[in-house]
Amino acid sequence: MTTTQRQDKLGDGVSTLVDLSSIDLNATLATREQMFEMIPHRYEMALLDRVVWANEDFSSGVGSLSVKGDEFWVRGHFPGKPMLPGVLMVEAGAQLACYLYNRHFDALHLAAFLRIENAVFRRSVTVGEEMLLCCKGIKVTPRRFVSSVEGVVDGQICFEATITGMRISAE
Repeated sequence: MTTTQRQDKLGDGVSTLVDLSSIDLNATLATREQMFEMIPHRYEMALLDRVVWANEDFSSGVGSLSVKGDEFWVRGHFPGKPMLPGVLMVEAGAQLACYLYNRHFDALHLAAFLRIENAVFRRSVTVGEEMLLCCKGIKVTPRRFVSSVEGVVDGQICFEATITGMRISAE
């Protein structure tokens, strides 16, 4: 997705997939517990804290991940300067995409990554920061989805990627 296709303008011409200025970023559409009804991720791999917003057909949404400091990766990535691993940034975006996919079809499906494309990491995310995750569906069918995802902290894009997921189980 090109910058001109994005909606929200941040500082210095930076733009995001979803118009964050039109959303109450303190709102909660789904708590962690409510997300568990729609995504299969659990324990250390349940990364999202909440879903902030989704459009009517669940093709776009915003989620939140707050880095608290007690996560499994903090001690080793990196001692003295913990930074959220890029792969977990993308995973958090994928979990939001999975939530939106399952809400779109109103059913819990186990979906797995098929592809991560065009991943770019622009800023680190560390303890004490909240990363907003933006997701915009590109293509959604009952069997698979393709979504653009990105993370935003303090008005700066941390990462962006295009992900593809596929339903691998009806349960």
